[in-house]
Amino acid sequence: MCGIAGFCNFRIDFLQNGEVWEKVLTDMRESIDHRGRDSDGKFLRSHVGFSHARLSIRDICRGTQPMIRNVGGYEYVIVYNGEIYNTDELMPELSAAGYEFETTSDTEVILYAYIHHGIDFVERLNGIFAFAIWDGKHERLMLYRDRVGVKPLFYAIRDYTLVFGSEIKALFRFPDIRPEVDMNSFREIFGMGPARTSGNGVFRGVNEVKPGEYAVYTVDGFRPVRYWKLESRIHTDDYRQTVEKVSFLVRDAITRQMVSDVPVCSFLSGGIDSSIVTAIASDYLTERGARLNTFSFDFRDNSIFFQSNSFQPERDRPFVDIMISHYDVNHTYLECDEELLADLLYPAVEAKDLPGMADIDASLLYFCSLVKEHNKVALTGECADEIFGGYPWFYREDLFWTDGFPWSRDMKTRTLLLRDDFIDKLKLDEYVYDRYTDSLKEVPYLDGENAEDRRRREVAYLNIKWFMQTLLDRMDRTSMYSALEARVPFADHRIVEYVFNVPWNMKYREGMAKSLLRDAFRDLLPAELLYRKKSPYPKTYNPNYEKVLAKNLRNIISDPNSPIMSFIDEKKVLSFVEAPAEYGKPWFGQLMAAPQLMAYMIQVNYWLEKYNPAVIGM
Repeated sequence: MCGIAGFCNFRIDFLQNGEVWEKVLTDMRESIDHRGRDSDGKFLRSHVGFSHARLSIRDICRGTQPMIRNVGGYEYVIVYNGEIYNTDELMPELSAAGYEFETTSDTEVILYAYIHHGIDFVERLNGIFAFAIWDGKHERLMLYRDRVGVKPLFYAIRDYTLVFGSEIKALFRFPDIRPEVDMNSFREIFGMGPARTSGNGVFRGVNEVKPGEYAVYTVDGFRPVRYWKLESRIHTDDYRQTVEKVSFLVRDAITRQMVSDVPVCSFLSGGIDSSIVTAIASDYLTERGARLNTFSFDFRDNSIFFQSNSFQPERDRPFVDIMISHYDVNHTYLECDEELLADLLYPAVEAKDLPGMADIDASLLYFCSLVKEHNKVALTGECADEIFGGYPWFYREDLFWTDGFPWSRDMKTRTLLLRDDFIDKLKLDEYVYDRYTDSLKEVPYLDGENAEDRRRREVAYLNIKWFMQTLLDRMDRTSMYSALEARVPFADHRIVEYVFNVPWNMKYREGMAKSLLRDAFRDLLPAELLYRKKSPYPKTYNPNYEKVLAKNLRNIISDPNSPIMSFIDEKKVLSFVEAPAEYGKPWFGQLMAAPQLMAYMIQVNYWLEKYNPAVIGM
């Protein structure tokens, strides 16, 4: 993985002040060089500039960027962040067409595929990616993003200049772009957060290329194009065929994603998803005479303080132990204590440029930094729950029929600490419901579906479009903050497309969540793991963590200059921090009410301090 940034304006000749604009490119790259410090590069022409921070995974010596190729007398340039998993399948046709490869990197394959096949070549790619291509023949800048949005790509347009970057912070290094927020920014933070409306960068005027889209920027302006979307199809495979197809697709995705010129490891939580990934990756390496590194995460003293509840019924550690007793892996147990966790809330905001999933972001940021000491590339089990229906809102009637986002039903919890007048201005119920109904308009139904089947399709679509994207954002920022490439085999678009159309009675046989996935991998996992009830990412139950958060939040509201004092209610905060903690009632997905809500408000305050945005129209 890498970090990319750049700008384009057809009314300016950047070469007239070349030194100035090269410095801008350097500044933009330095803001995101945590994504890759193996090498860097710049490219500047009259109307366009590219900058790149490289994390070397493929063709370590020769795959430097920006990559420039001259074909037919025209200059083509690419900066790229991601991995293409079908490179070997694309190369033969390009070689036969006369393209001579100077590297074995997927970057060169992408560039030649664009030149050869044209603007829609992206449909041929299997991978995770965000990249920009300067097309000298057609005088256009192209921005591409992968189908499900694994890799980020933000942009802003100011006075005919398009500025882009892997992370929002890169945009703010461009001279004419400053952080700004408005009321809709706060509606995203308090109504949707830690999710975001697709394409919305929260900061005023900051956008993101949507998953499954590319954008064309020419002298005539900016034009987004959707090249991929989920489609509804009648499922014709019987259950045995469906199990076999899922088994093939998942195994194929994982083995494809083992491609690397550096060793690959896996995250192992002891859940079914990461265990499947670990089992297949371990077998793959064992056949090649190598051993897989695996890593699990927990919090210090959770064996003492853990509290079982409906969302987190049991600890992960015993199941990790079972898994590593069945596979010959090199396992490392990683732990984080509660005081460090509280301190990490701040760099977690810096990594994301926004408030995030509180201590989940903070701890994952820390764990990824430890994994990076051993490996550059990690496979994860992310996205299986969204695709195969693992969350309670897929099958619990009270959540399933929610007329809104089922993982975020209660706006009152979200506004619990805000001033009443600010709550009135936000009008969160209206804003959030509009985002919800906008999404429902995109759902691809099948003719003749009954009300329950239509709702099944809606819930599946909302999870892929919203909840999965939030987790992918989290994984990218927390891993790339330490230049660790995290791959997500379950997010392979072929799996997403196929399972989206599998009937619910195949995904939830005999009342068992994700039964389809379990049946597809009976041969790999011990029964204790295969039938384990879902347990989310671990959280600390140490009461000292809550005390640290309460102390930090009190310190914030005691300072009249704290940014959140313009909308937070001091009396409500003081009452809240004195109340008994609620660990079993989530306010977003599986974020528990009391500690995570305090942590989120601390992050919001730090976000406003760090970026000091101009407040517009409030």
